[in-house]
Amino acid sequence: MQGQMETELGKIVIDTDVIATYAGSVAVECFGIVGMAAVNMKDGLVKLLKKDYLNHGISVNVAEDNTISLDFHVIVSYGVSIAAVAENLIETVKYKVSSFTGLTVDTINIYVEGVRVID
Repeated sequence: MQGQMETELGKIVIDTDVIATYAGSVAVECFGIVGMAAVNMKDGLVKLLKKDYLNHGISVNVAEDNTISLDFHVIVSYGVSIAAVAENLIETVKYKVSSFTGLTVDTINIYVEGVRVID
């Protein structure tokens, strides 16, 4: 489902790909996040996505009451606290996506798919 808002001027519809792309760009700016991950279920392989494909590591669901739920598949930097990175990611994404869309972010699930050493 797409996010929808009614105003006195008409209806605003936000596609889930737009939300996923924006959330992905916000996520990679967070400390400790190396990038988004693409998981190949058939082979069980995890691949770091390039900046052009950030929305492939994110699943967006918009409920009937226009609340957003996000699932992130991320690769984190080696040596950082995963809990601290996840908390920072949740707070930052929740605030920025809510401000960007005008919709409420209900839940954010983070799946850490890998760890990378940063040069």
